[in-house]
Amino acid sequence: MDRKELIRTLKFVGFSISAGVIEIVSFTLLNEFAGLPYWPCYLIALVLSVIWNFTLNRKFTFQSANNVPVAMAKVFGYYCVFTPLSTILGNYLAETLGWNEYLVTILNMLLNFVTEYLFDRFVVFRDSIDTNDLAKKKQAAESK
Repeated sequence: MDRKELIRTLKFVGFSISAGVIEIVSFTLLNEFAGLPYWPCYLIALVLSVIWNFTLNRKFTFQSANNVPVAMAKVFGYYCVFTPLSTILGNYLAETLGWNEYLVTILNMLLNFVTEYLFDRFVVFRDSIDTNDLAKKKQAAESK
């Protein structure tokens, strides 16, 4: 892995941690105070973290100038698969098998972190990495 990809990966990790904080805090608030079953707490928290993570990673990690609706549609497609699977599995583990709902949520977050990075890097932003204004300014400064 070259230096540029290492930095990109570290940025993704950092933004994913911040999205994870949003997800776990919103999950905790909903789980402890709203009296909802596992699945709506998880689903609402996941949506909030996805919006945050997509926005930051598009601009700063992948520095993509691609069409936002197209990129968002690709991410939506990923979540059309990930969300039902993780929600059903998480609900089964928490509600049926009695696993701790926080452990289940953290496991889902880790699975999401790995698979979303790969999907974003090789599908969503594959052809548009380093094409936004931030990347162009950095390239111009480096070439001087």
